[in-house]
Amino acid sequence: MKKPIHYLFLLIWILGCPSALAQRANIVFFLADDCTNWDLSCYGSPDAQTPYIDQLAKEGMKFNRCYQAAPMCSPTRHNLFTGLYPVKTGAYPNHTFAREGTKSLVHYLEPLGYRVAQAGKRHIQPKEVFPFEYLGNDKNPDFAKVERFFQEVSASKEPFALFLCSNEPHSPWDKGNPAQYDARSIQLPPNFVDSPETREAFSKYLAEISYMDGQVGQALDLLEKYDLDENTLFVFASEQGNSFPFSKWTLYEAGVKSALIARLPDRIPAGSESEAIVDYTDLVPTFIELAGGTVPGHLDGHSLLPLLEGRREKGKEYSFSLQTTRGIIQGSEYYGIRSVVNEEYRYIWNLTPEVPFRNIETNGDRVSDWYKSWLAAAETDERAENLVSNYSHRPAEELYHIKNDRWCLVNLAGDPAYAGVIQELRGELMAWMEACGDEGQETELKALVHQYR
Repeated sequence: MKKPIHYLFLLIWILGCPSALAQRANIVFFLADDCTNWDLSCYGSPDAQTPYIDQLAKEGMKFNRCYQAAPMCSPTRHNLFTGLYPVKTGAYPNHTFAREGTKSLVHYLEPLGYRVAQAGKRHIQPKEVFPFEYLGNDKNPDFAKVERFFQEVSASKEPFALFLCSNEPHSPWDKGNPAQYDARSIQLPPNFVDSPETREAFSKYLAEISYMDGQVGQALDLLEKYDLDENTLFVFASEQGNSFPFSKWTLYEAGVKSALIARLPDRIPAGSESEAIVDYTDLVPTFIELAGGTVPGHLDGHSLLPLLEGRREKGKEYSFSLQTTRGIIQGSEYYGIRSVVNEEYRYIWNLTPEVPFRNIETNGDRVSDWYKSWLAAAETDERAENLVSNYSHRPAEELYHIKNDRWCLVNLAGDPAYAGVIQELRGELMAWMEACGDEGQETELKALVHQYR
């Protein structure tokens, strides 16, 4: 039976009016900075005090296999906000920019009626690609401005997407209260040299994680204050690992494996966990689908809503990452790395293994005191010597059985028993690089052209 014409006009008007738009879920995305996922309490840290993030995990879904495409701030943010792999947009070195004409999630959400804002650390260029409503220009979110934003959207009933980008726990670790962590008793990761300097630095890092957790708490409290919490998807991500060795600037699990927690009352089961392989490219499609839009086919990810709502359990078969050391502060002249991970293994290709790997923590006139203690220990301690050597000098290929070796301590690449695994993963990695237009070392040598001045 055909519906009367006036009924159809009424339906169109209802769907287009502000009150109907307000029924769509809002989005708040909180991004930490240089935070190894295992250094959060709900991800297994024996020491970290992160009550607000832990509460999020109890009220939503915790992803245990989330990855990102690059272990550095700027390419990560470009990847996150565009839904495209770094080489595709040109935003693959650090302090980078996206090519003219690239679209970001602002271009996808605003036409759907969303007010799209960002507060805190940026590291994205140019503004034409990222035309957020910027709430200040500080390294950390200005919560006075964030509160005014919540006041306005609460009154207007506009659906909104707000991206809160913390600068913590990025070094220097000078926020929070280190006294809440006893440096003598904290548990260091198994790939660390145990020294008083390392323990002091790690305790300060944990204190800054707790400070960042307090920022998460501020955001959650404001949502509740303005009655926005029940209809808001709140997503927390930890970004790449910390700046200790084998984390940030590397493609080991500690470098590109991220915490990801999502809460949306009545749609995401509380206290749930997912072992699906997902990555940051999936977030833009997720936000578009949640907002009622159609996900463009050229994006590299897929919406996580079927996983979040329990309609699907399986994620990606593979997740890919790259590291471009050319252009980082005190970095090697070039040291490109490419990697792929599947359910069991991580394969890493070091493009120029003959070159020593360096960064600001280990090279130049600003070498960290804790790393100096590693170098001193390496003179007499074989384990310390191996850790220092393995961080700076790596073979062309590495393979790790991450189910048994999440810290990537035992390289299996030289074992003939894993030749088939390496062949499979190398083939998938090469196919991904070709699809991205990544020419390996040639792409690395062009990195400086893709940095803003």
